[in-house]
Amino acid sequence: MSDLRIGIDFGGTKIEIAALDEAGAFALRHRVPNPGSYDASIETVRTLIADAEQQLGQRATIGIGTPGSLNPRTGLMRNANSTWLNGRAFQSDLEGALGREVRMANDANCLALSEARDGAAAGKRIVFAVIIGTGCGGGLVIDGALIDGANGIAGEFGHIALPWPTAEEFPGPACWCGLPGCLETWISGSGFQRDYEARTGQVVGAPEIVASAGAGDGTAQAALTAYVDRLARGLAVVANIVDPDCFVLGGGMSNVDSLYAHLPERIRHYAFSDMWDSIVVPATWGDSSGVRGAAHLWG
Repeated sequence: MSDLRIGIDFGGTKIEIAALDEAGAFALRHRVPNPGSYDASIETVRTLIADAEQQLGQRATIGIGTPGSLNPRTGLMRNANSTWLNGRAFQSDLEGALGREVRMANDANCLALSEARDGAAAGKRIVFAVIIGTGCGGGLVIDGALIDGANGIAGEFGHIALPWPTAEEFPGPACWCGLPGCLETWISGSGFQRDYEARTGQVVGAPEIVASAGAGDGTAQAALTAYVDRLARGLAVVANIVDPDCFVLGGGMSNVDSLYAHLPERIRHYAFSDMWDSIVVPATWGDSSGVRGAAHLWG
């Protein structure tokens, strides 16, 4: 096995490549726009890897972080917000284009693996990572191993219903998955913006809402308080099932500093325990976690 590991973070708008050396340091890092079509994306990934290996002078292992996940029975992509990936044999087609084995995992799983390996959750036994950005996903690592589950859906945190909904929250907004009230519709950045719009009639970006809350705007503060409580309810369900030592947050909403001051108290309120002292932390590697986790799929 090569000492050089290449990771690809296959996003909806960009494709990022990074190479990690034996010590886990970046040997190379580069981003290009995602061309937005299947065949062109396969060729973009092939070219990125060929150029990187030529520049570095050696062959590498290849890990890919993707939106959605592979169906473990058929090998076809599913649940990707880049919908042109769905139903395609993305892993095997990449392997054909590259002429070698490729390891692939969901982007939230890559976040979890990266942060458990050498990030905010290093040394922790049970780690649950959550992406709270445009969408919402989760990943689970136990004893350093990524847990996919029997059907490849372990950690799909965004598509459980909002726990303990109030009358006003039930049944909840329609989710793109076809079911109502999924956590993604409430605790993603876009869900936070939707809730604020429902309160005010104004379409405002999440950073601006958070800034308004910090400046004392009562409606923005109420929206942020409700957001923290909803996120805590979701995390408390995970705590009740797998009881992580550490929750790691990634994505745009993970940059809201006040989350870390208030989430533990609210999780403790909902968790089925007379004590709860696990930690909630931001991802150490930030937006690099996905590409680093993809590289770490090879160890």
